[in-house]
Amino acid sequence: MTQQPHPDSPGMTVTCAVVTVSDTRSPKTDKSGQLIQQLLLSANHAVGSYAIIKDEPAQIQEKIESLGQNLNLDVLIFNGGTGIAPRDTTYDAIEKLLEKTLPGFGELFRFLSYQEIGSRAIASRAVAGIYQSKLIFSLPGSSNAVRLGMEKLILPELAHLVSQMRK
Repeated sequence: MTQQPHPDSPGMTVTCAVVTVSDTRSPKTDKSGQLIQQLLLSANHAVGSYAIIKDEPAQIQEKIESLGQNLNLDVLIFNGGTGIAPRDTTYDAIEKLLEKTLPGFGELFRFLSYQEIGSRAIASRAVAGIYQSKLIFSLPGSSNAVRLGMEKLILPELAHLVSQMRK
């Protein structure tokens, strides 16, 4: 167990939006979006919004802007579209809107991915940052990547990061 530099807010529930970016998934086939929701709920957090959108930069940015206006949401968790294929535009769409970035998220995600899948991890463009007082995480669309990012990085720090943003 890694030592925490200072304690988290005990029992803090964070309300999250889960957005799957995919040209092919439906609510029935969206295993990664379902997994994110299950992991959040198991950790006593709330899912305030869920959507599947096409991998189109304008749609991604419109979704971020509309969710950014929702005062009930603390965090936006995206999955899908983080690779380097021509249709993978999530990173590009999100990165342009971020007011602050958390470079450590992508760096650590790729490091942990490297330990699981080797050098293929370099193709991941996982990113995190802040937009309109909302924390945004963007993960690859595979369920293994989602589990890794959620369990090793996002869930352990969610309450702490949100409480830091609220200061």
